[in-house]
Amino acid sequence: MDLQIALLLGQDGIVNGAVYGLMALALVLVFSVTRVIFIPQGEFVAFGALSMAMLQAGRVPATLWLLLVLAVAVLLVEIWRWKRGAVVDWASALAWCVVLPAAAAALVLLLKPTSMTGQTLTTLLLIMPLGPLLYRLAYRPLADANVLMLLIVSVALHGVLVGLGLLFFGAEGSRTAAFSEARLDIGGIPVGGQSLVVVGVTLLLVIAMFLFFGRSMVGKALRATAINRVGARLSGIPTELSGDLSFALAALIGAVSGLLIAPITTVYYDTGFLIGLKGFVAAIVGGLASYPLALAGALLVGQLEAFASFWASPFKEVLVFTLIIPVLWWRSLHSRHVEDEE
Repeated sequence: MDLQIALLLGQDGIVNGAVYGLMALALVLVFSVTRVIFIPQGEFVAFGALSMAMLQAGRVPATLWLLLVLAVAVLLVEIWRWKRGAVVDWASALAWCVVLPAAAAALVLLLKPTSMTGQTLTTLLLIMPLGPLLYRLAYRPLADANVLMLLIVSVALHGVLVGLGLLFFGAEGSRTAAFSEARLDIGGIPVGGQSLVVVGVTLLLVIAMFLFFGRSMVGKALRATAINRVGARLSGIPTELSGDLSFALAALIGAVSGLLIAPITTVYYDTGFLIGLKGFVAAIVGGLASYPLALAGALLVGQLEAFASFWASPFKEVLVFTLIIPVLWWRSLHSRHVEDEE
């Protein structure tokens, strides 16, 4: 291996690590707020990429029908809870179940966007509400369950969404048009414009998330819920709405990740699962609690995958997932063991 090959592999590792970093941020966010290890995070990636491909092909994305069915189901559940005497936040319920799905349907069926910007915004509007709708339907009734029960629900939901992906999009993969066709030469190393878009958008999202959690009241409320859910509830923070927002951000991040990688690689209905697992490895490096460590872990995973594909291509996935063993061993030696209820 000479220096030029090493730089090319390092570039691939940075681009891949940026995508895994977004996955890791979403997983840490959801787990810290709701205690859910969200296995289906990768499905948002695949759904976003394949929905964009269908829009560019002039077809109606099948995710629109999934969104509308979930919206109706959640709305019926909220009406049932209200009739049973439960307190229902109708403002947020109508926003997730009526306003956003109606806006997405209007964009897809009536406006039929043809520009890259319009198709991107439409895709994000299609995917983002799926997060809070899935949370309200699958996780909120089990909000007080232990982490293992929530993990079992996540695995089951992943199986359902993968099956729906196969039904909606078929077994064939798709690519989308690139956001940038530029070709640069940096120090003798060819760099694609789409790779720069991936890294740039990731940096912007990371900065926006840190500003959101550090400066805004909503972000501070989410941090309070992550630190102490009971204390946040006693302080007047609506923890159920915190779950909605965390899942909405996770779905948005997943959709953005799908849009970023679709021009680079062919995306299949189950592609997101492997991407989500590598993001999970990065999140484990951060202890499912630290955003900076999760980002560092994502870059490590990206570089390990890139160089392993050169030295031992058949075993690159094995090497990446083996990384989780020494990390868990190290954390088991340096962490205080507590009961789940604590």
